[in-house]
Amino acid sequence: MVYITGDTHRSDLGRFQTFCTLRPQLSKRDYMIVAGDFGGVWSEQTLEYDLQRFSVLPFTVLFVDGNHENFDLIDAFPVEMWRGGKVHRIRPDIIHLMRGQVYEIEGKTVFTFGGATSIDRAGRMEGVDWWRQEAPTYEQLDEGLANLRRYGNCVDYVITHSCGERAYAYLAAHRLIGSKGMYPENHLLSNFEDRVAFRHWYFGHYHVDARLGDRYTALLHEIVEAD
Repeated sequence: MVYITGDTHRSDLGRFQTFCTLRPQLSKRDYMIVAGDFGGVWSEQTLEYDLQRFSVLPFTVLFVDGNHENFDLIDAFPVEMWRGGKVHRIRPDIIHLMRGQVYEIEGKTVFTFGGATSIDRAGRMEGVDWWRQEAPTYEQLDEGLANLRRYGNCVDYVITHSCGERAYAYLAAHRLIGSKGMYPENHLLSNFEDRVAFRHWYFGHYHVDARLGDRYTALLHEIVEAD
């Protein structure tokens, strides 16, 4: 099975307790995708402790990157191919799904594109708790579009950290977020809204659990099965 949840921010793992208790059949052949701000690869000093908290969970953890990640530490892991796309394999059961990749997981195609802008950047220090790599680039967009063309611009699921313009406008119009205006990644991700056929798009970042019409879901604490 493939499940998806929102930001875990390194230590927000309470959501998994009841979830796992109610599903004793879970195994490492099941996948939990974190839609950015994973945070488990944050500090070299606490890395083993942080990762062990995820490794003891009964499923395999996959994550797209958010904006609150230590990108220098993530990028230090070697890149390899997994299920059709590039990844950083942090541990055998913890895998970073890189930007602009398409994976074939449990018979479904999953397109991933992490990254976002930190609105609290002014209060952070570069290389300590903020990294320039948080912002998606148009080079990564081009790679994503090229990979999508290999699948005829059609995938089952899109999983990102931020969202495109349409989803953002919905969140703002329904007062699910403060209307402070869009960021560059919202415009960049709209390239996928316009060009890609998909069954459902899941994203995190906005600290809200909400279904946006039939094909978009914003996630924070909720865990959903890929529909």
